Amino acid sequence: MQHVNSWRDVAAATGAADRAAAEEGVRRAYRTAGLAEPERIVWAQSPRAAVEAVEKLTDAGRSVREEVRTRPWAEERRRMYDELGPAGWSALWSATGAQLWETTAALAERIRSGVVADLAARPEDEGAVRLVLLDAVLGQHDAAWLAAFDGRGDRLTGLAEVARNAGWWWPYERAVVISERPEVLHRDEAGRLDHGEGPALAYGDGFALHAWRGMPVPAAFLAELATLTPQRIREEENAELRRVMLEYYGYDRYLTESGAEPVHRDETGILWRIALEGDEDVVMVEVVNSTPEPDGTHRTYWLRVPPATRTAKDGVAWTFGLDGAAYAPVRQT
Repeated sequence: MQHVNSWRDVAAATGAADRAAAEEGVRRAYRTAGLAEPERIVWAQSPRAAVEAVEKLTDAGRSVREEVRTRPWAEERRRMYDELGPAGWSALWSATGAQLWETTAALAERIRSGVVADLAARPEDEGAVRLVLLDAVLGQHDAAWLAAFDGRGDRLTGLAEVARNAGWWWPYERAVVISERPEVLHRDEAGRLDHGEGPALAYGDGFALHAWRGMPVPAAFLAELATLTPQRIREEENAELRRVMLEYYGYDRYLTESGAEPVHRDETGILWRIALEGDEDVVMVEVVNSTPEPDGTHRTYWLRVPPATRTAKDGVAWTFGLDGAAYAPVRQT
């Protein structure tokens, strides 16, 4: 469905919000919920800054998230479920919201965790920050479920207008706080936050998340990647960070420069093992493609295999879902 791609773009949108359009969406959402429009709207540069702004609000009244977001969504879902039936609703969700849910929900959770980490100086402060985050409407990051209702009525139009034009927002009786969208977003092919040369997600006020293939990493760690050596990799005590180092550095390069010795070789390739203190061994099979490249050379591939692998043939067979005894290719490719 075409509108699913448009909502995918909404979820990944970066750059300045359209404040006028977002504010009109807020007012419409309030009117649709039967509420008086908010008396004031406060803008913040990031979800972190928005939480701080909410904490400073005076005379804002209670949160109206239930009326503005939760109840309309639940009632529209019930309406569509009754109209389409269980199978029809399941098919609609599978074709729309389910296409965006996993990556968008994971991104929202990473943002929540980052806000808590930045604002909760002590463990006992975390509860207060999380309570404020519970009042948030996720704006662009509500794209998954908004996609399922696109074109099926105007009950959620106000919420959709805010989502298309801004980030997270906090609705209260007399005041609303709205966050700008991020300025930077880098993700890998699986949709995970991923960037080796700076923040994977960054807002205009400096609030940022650093990640490598979905795994949170410190900013200083990324800055060090360009100067890695095999010795530095071996010295890293954090097993997860060491894996990141190896992926960035390249297993083949690490094996070459660390003076590693092969543990087994046969007609299928060469088996290498990297012993890592405090972590499972990294075991790789080096294979050469028997089909030549256009320039006549034969490309070398490195296949990561389970730590228990003992022969190169067993490792190659494992990549095909076979055991070594059953693996007998007519021609290697």
